[in-house]
Amino acid sequence: MKKLTLIFLLIAISNINLLAQRPSSSYDKEKLEAARVAFITNRLDLKAEQAEKFWPVFNQFNEERGKLMHQLSAINRSSSEEMTEAKAREMIAQRMSLQQDLLDMEKLFMDEIVKIISPIQAVKLGGVNREFTRQVYRMQRGRDKND
Repeated sequence: MKKLTLIFLLIAISNINLLAQRPSSSYDKEKLEAARVAFITNRLDLKAEQAEKFWPVFNQFNEERGKLMHQLSAINRSSSEEMTEAKAREMIAQRMSLQQDLLDMEKLFMDEIVKIISPIQAVKLGGVNREFTRQVYRMQRGRDKND
């Protein structure tokens, strides 16, 4: 298992480095996702049987969450337009509804995911996912400074 973890880590590091070498306007989504899988699998120390069940649930959650976040972002972008009080109230209600949907989705996800991974791993998941994103951004900024 340690060899598998080491292989995942090496793949993640090489994929992140390859991403950092690409022009800023393009990136290889498959390599980014492979790096994310390897990074999260390694950091959470997922066993093979856990990973097999974890990734479909996690990917589905991320996809649904992304759709809601896109809708929320659209509402936030439209807030800079001229609007009436009634329109503003409607936007507030829409925003609150979407945020509640996000919270409900997160609760369901956590209920389902702790059946697959330990509660400790589940708690660490959000931080590990953000850590991966921060690393990619840092590498991107570093590359942009060197260009």
